[in-house]
Amino acid sequence: MNKLYIVLILLILLIACNEESAQHEKKSPMEHHEESHTQHNPLSGDLQELTAKEELPAFLKEKHETVSAVYKIALEYADVLEWIPCYCGCGESAGHRSSLNCFIAEIREDEVLWDDHGTRCQVCLEIAVESAKRAKDGKSIQEIRTYIDEKYQEGYSTPTPTEMPA
Repeated sequence: MNKLYIVLILLILLIACNEESAQHEKKSPMEHHEESHTQHNPLSGDLQELTAKEELPAFLKEKHETVSAVYKIALEYADVLEWIPCYCGCGESAGHRSSLNCFIAEIREDEVLWDDHGTRCQVCLEIAVESAKRAKDGKSIQEIRTYIDEKYQEGYSTPTPTEMPA
């Protein structure tokens, strides 16, 4: 029975890999063009995409609208999230420095380099939403930081090496 179970799993994986390969071959010229604006973070394999500031990345098209909303929040509250650590372990696995990096690698004058890490991580999404809500409620960055640190210090991964706000 164990051998049959292993064979079934391998068969499912093989079919999934073949379907993914076939989908890759069917891409239109526009899809190949979109891929040329994306890159992978060499530390974590996270997908990164550069867009104009008013655009969300294409990798969000396949995600639930709630995830896209959190990405909008991350950009709107970037000045808060840069001071808030993430507790999912991405500091060690992806080289992130703060909660902001789970969504945005870099904000330039007219562009944003988005990171797809937050699309796969409930902890990242929660920390961003909680931080933004507290900022909207008038809490200081220090108060938000204290709240997040206290809430996530036990039972979560090592926090990102986020500097303390002045």
